[in-house]
Amino acid sequence: MTNTDKAQQGANLGLPALALSGPLLLLGCGKMGGALLRGWLKRGIDPAKIHVVDINPVGLEDVASAGVSILTQPDALPADLKPAILLLAIKPQFMDEALPAYRHFVGPDTLVLSIAAGKTIAYFKRMLGEDVRIVRSMPNTPAAIGRGMTVICREGNLPAAAFDLCGRLMEAVGEVAFVESEDLLNPVTAVSGGGPAYVFLLIECLAEAGRQSGLPADLAMRLARSTVAGAGELARLSPETPAQLRQAVTSPKGTTLEALNILMAEHGMQKLMIKAIAAATNRSRELAG
Repeated sequence: MTNTDKAQQGANLGLPALALSGPLLLLGCGKMGGALLRGWLKRGIDPAKIHVVDINPVGLEDVASAGVSILTQPDALPADLKPAILLLAIKPQFMDEALPAYRHFVGPDTLVLSIAAGKTIAYFKRMLGEDVRIVRSMPNTPAAIGRGMTVICREGNLPAAAFDLCGRLMEAVGEVAFVESEDLLNPVTAVSGGGPAYVFLLIECLAEAGRQSGLPADLAMRLARSTVAGAGELARLSPETPAQLRQAVTSPKGTTLEALNILMAEHGMQKLMIKAIAAATNRSRELAG
């Protein structure tokens, strides 16, 4: 398939084609990096422009066969490489060790886009150079199936086109929103970054409650999975608010109301969620140091 064909394929999927002014260097290609990479290819980015460095590149045979350069060490990159985009998709705890090897690849025209939680713009400037152009973003794990939510921070003196490019890159795995303050990425991390874990816990709790009410465990889990997935999709597609959707399910003096009287009590779900998100937000600020 030619690059033109791939761009047309992206258009046929309802995805605008993406073009880059220069090479794209992806550092880290786990679940999130891999999802982004495959999304970019669907949007017509020339695979010959993409360089990937991952110390353990597992399951990347498809993108390698498409023409993407897959390497395990930065010293295997072309010495004169000056990427238009350096996307940092490694875990935050590995940044200190990994970043020094990439400092000389960052030129005045390189845009560094981080998807790592906690690591600040100031941190990346210390590690890569004070003049580096850095944009922070926070995606979440549903990106693995193209249903992610990414929030990008606009803080900094970069042109609007730079933020727009970052947005189009992250749209390859789902929706994108913007915030104007880097500090807001802390509650974003708490709500959206950690949000899938809370939903998975809801499924676990709902299934266990069904089991304790007498349902077979496998049926209880199936009901919980399908109900949460279906309700989430309904909330996404419906013009009604979640409150309106909840009220539509709740009959006066009915069974749902009995459950909601407990979940919406003074010390119920809302208060617990506020406390949980506050704790996660505070921890995100602590990790940012």
